[in-house]
Amino acid sequence: MSSNIINWGILGCGDVAEVKSGPAFQKVKQSSLISVMRRNEDKVKDFAKRHDVAHWTTSASELLNDEKVNAVYIATPPSSHLSYTLEAIKAGKNVYLEKPMVLNSKEANTLVEAVNNSSAKVTVAHYRRSLPLFVKVKELLDANVIGKVLSAEIDIAQSQNANLIAKTDENWRLNPEISGGGYFHDIAPHQIDLMYHYFGTVSKIAKGNVPEGVNLADWVKGEIIFENGVHFKGSWNFAASEDSDVCTIKGEKGTLTFSFYSDEIKVETTDKTETFKFENPKHVQQPMIEQVVSYFLGDSHQNPCSVEEAAIVTKIMDTFCEID
Repeated sequence: MSSNIINWGILGCGDVAEVKSGPAFQKVKQSSLISVMRRNEDKVKDFAKRHDVAHWTTSASELLNDEKVNAVYIATPPSSHLSYTLEAIKAGKNVYLEKPMVLNSKEANTLVEAVNNSSAKVTVAHYRRSLPLFVKVKELLDANVIGKVLSAEIDIAQSQNANLIAKTDENWRLNPEISGGGYFHDIAPHQIDLMYHYFGTVSKIAKGNVPEGVNLADWVKGEIIFENGVHFKGSWNFAASEDSDVCTIKGEKGTLTFSFYSDEIKVETTDKTETFKFENPKHVQQPMIEQVVSYFLGDSHQNPCSVEEAAIVTKIMDTFCEID
């Protein structure tokens, strides 16, 4: 890239861009947010004013073809991810793409091929990889603290009163044509990606059994066997009577437990029990965006999360949600 600064444009400056990601583009070194797009003119003007962004538009094509913009953050609903990313690639922009990357594996394969046949750099926003708690989990696993890992299990349950899932006025997350599925498609990409990030190559994927008569959008279960022998089981229940959020990783020497929505890791071995506490940054995507900027500028050759990796996550999700 010829410039020594990433001049960002955002497509879709809604709830996610408000705090989690948007302000970080202005705070990361060699990064600047110069243009935002949303179809609602009043809302995009308000976002631009509050976040000190010089230019706003209601046209995606106008932003994508703006010569001053050299990278695009796509934070629209998933149904438009593929078309916008393909248009961005055609316009010569690098892309930071929200999860879920696309609607399904067919779209994922199309995107992987398009990226591989271009000079564009595309990173998928599985930002939990870069948050301190989840970085520490990987460090503990790599350090063999609990010995050879045997199994991992995720149990996420949400009652009607819980607040794990982002709500929107249109509630598009419950429309499969827009979101790819239900609430599972909103949060599971992060959790499945972390399992892949921790344990590597996938050997086998299988859909799990849920009680008869349960709506697939309400309860998803699945299993993965990784090539290194780790056996994973996951359960995402969005019609539960009680709330739960826990990941348990068992090894030959002990157990590592953490939550996706809290600040603590607990490690229990035969010798001792340790607890590690963390505090997330105000803008939770900022650590990932720092890595993306470095990658886009060529300072780092490591893609923080490639489309090939996200395509594996998409395949796992598709398998877990297959209709019998």
